[in-house]
Amino acid sequence: MSPSRAHARLDDDAALRAHGYQPELSRRMGGFGNFAISFSVICILAGGMTLFGYGLNTGGPAVMIWGWVGIGAMTLILGMCLAEVTSAYPTSGGLYYMAHRLGGPRWAWVDAHDHHGYRVPVAPRETLRQQINYLADLGWEVRVGIESEFLLYRGSADRSRRAGYRGLRPVSPHNLDYALDHPPSLSAFFGALRDALHQADAPVEAIKTEGAPGQIEVTWPYGDAMRACDTYAVHKHAVRAIAAQQRMTPTFMAAPETGIGSGLHFHVSLWRDSEPAFETALGADLPEVLGQSIAGLLDALPEMAPLYAPYPNSYKRYAPHSFAPTNFTWGYDNRTCAIRVAGRHKDTRLEVRLPGADANTYLALAAVLAGILHGITKHPKLPDPCTGDAYEADPLPRPVPRTLDEAVAAFTEGSLATHAFSPSVVQHYAHAARAEIDTHHGQVTDADRAKGLLHA
Repeated sequence: MSPSRAHARLDDDAALRAHGYQPELSRRMGGFGNFAISFSVICILAGGMTLFGYGLNTGGPAVMIWGWVGIGAMTLILGMCLAEVTSAYPTSGGLYYMAHRLGGPRWAWVDAHDHHGYRVPVAPRETLRQQINYLADLGWEVRVGIESEFLLYRGSADRSRRAGYRGLRPVSPHNLDYALDHPPSLSAFFGALRDALHQADAPVEAIKTEGAPGQIEVTWPYGDAMRACDTYAVHKHAVRAIAAQQRMTPTFMAAPETGIGSGLHFHVSLWRDSEPAFETALGADLPEVLGQSIAGLLDALPEMAPLYAPYPNSYKRYAPHSFAPTNFTWGYDNRTCAIRVAGRHKDTRLEVRLPGADANTYLALAAVLAGILHGITKHPKLPDPCTGDAYEADPLPRPVPRTLDEAVAAFTEGSLATHAFSPSVVQHYAHAARAEIDTHHGQVTDADRAKGLLHA
């Protein structure tokens, strides 16, 4: 290695260490462990050569032959030992680095700024931050818990791609909702995901199997709204990385298969002076701000669907008797409604069941908070709660948009989204939705062929 390259390498080493990175073998084993390995290697080689020289001088050619056999055996043993070390610490053979932990220097949350230094208003984190700040200006603190579902299939993503995403096999063959026993591969995945998120300072509350084959649900502790969304972003990266390591394919599609839907539910409450504003009492009316929040959500969310259902596939999840809502209703502990009042007393909260697993959490939660703010400031009328099957409600409440086309029309033609955000935000995400619509409209699907190939 040339002196200039050696100096450059040392400069890189110093810069990385200054940011908290260490060589992987050094990080895992420490200084003494590295010294012990190096000293052992030198001693074995030196001892072998000394023994060979002594045998050659005193024993003649026969000893020399056996000496070569002895050196070969020691070299083989040494190689096997080093192979064990490098397999346990695979980056020890070169100048590779990693952070001390997933949530350490390698991870940072940054916001997009324009050339004048102002935050970009259409950026998802900024869109959410504005809604949090609007509520904070009124004295409200937002607390959120996220509940997310996804599907996990056997085989790597590359293998699934080569198969045209056909014939995918879920990691579990049937409904394992709340099961105590899981296939070994699924248990290993759960353990790896739990450990990775713990190291990333994003510990889960629970990981469990859900109702569909291969479906998994993850929940996180209740807390700060922005942190909840940041945690979820880490979670999606972790799921994909761990699945790739274990030769699996995850999907966060809202409707990955006909008759199967994966949701992204927000549990939301408002607090003031460290006290819950949604606290309910047995037999009493709803707290005023809770009723206003429900009314605002039911009035505003119909015009904000592209923010929580951004793809054509998103709308295939909204099917009757699927536990995904098909109309804008609310009820007490009613999972057929779009807005569910969950919990009791100080734990009372709103569960918003409209977003699917494919939603951007920052944008979806921004829509939810915009709806709550709309209710608090504009006081729309609160309809009666749904006490039965919301899919069969009579008279029929306002339906969830059937397609992304319908959702974009309501998003751009109504006034609520523009008032809640800004014209630039509405234009930006309407344009993104139309791009998805154009891509989808140009595709010939399996359903097209099955319906028309022999009968058109």
